[in-house]
Amino acid sequence: MLLLAHTFTRTSELIGAQWTEIRDAETWVIPGERMKRGLPHVVPLSRQVRAILGELRAMTEEESPFILASSQNPRSSISNNTLLFALYPLGYKGRMTGHGFRAVASTILNESRLWARDGIERQLAHRETDQVREAYHRAEYLEERRRMMQWWSDYLDDSRSRTHE
Repeated sequence: MLLLAHTFTRTSELIGAQWTEIRDAETWVIPGERMKRGLPHVVPLSRQVRAILGELRAMTEEESPFILASSQNPRSSISNNTLLFALYPLGYKGRMTGHGFRAVASTILNESRLWARDGIERQLAHRETDQVREAYHRAEYLEERRRMMQWWSDYLDDSRSRTHE
């Protein structure tokens, strides 16, 4: 659940994540076959996400290619329902979904006014609404997105620590 909150990828993108997609210590590249637009998507990894991945790696069966491997069959990933049902005991049944993390992140990042709209939209892997712009606009805003994703993870940690005070 923390990976979904920190990366705000689509649930299907996270569920299908494989260890081979972690390109280096700071980058996850989701192949185009798993992306809505059919294009590879780069997800910068914050310190917090790298720590979570380290913990998961230690728990993952050697034969599993999946970051979130099924406990029943390590050769497959967890199901979409696994993430959805994890929200229920936290009091979010009927109030939140895995996809909801994307809306929360988009709202807070936009309201912060610290980040360019284009960078936020690229991180969400959204399609450009202007067809001409989409045909020519190939910017990734990767350096800004790296800073933004670290800010987002720090924001989540700060919010969580304030609720535990």
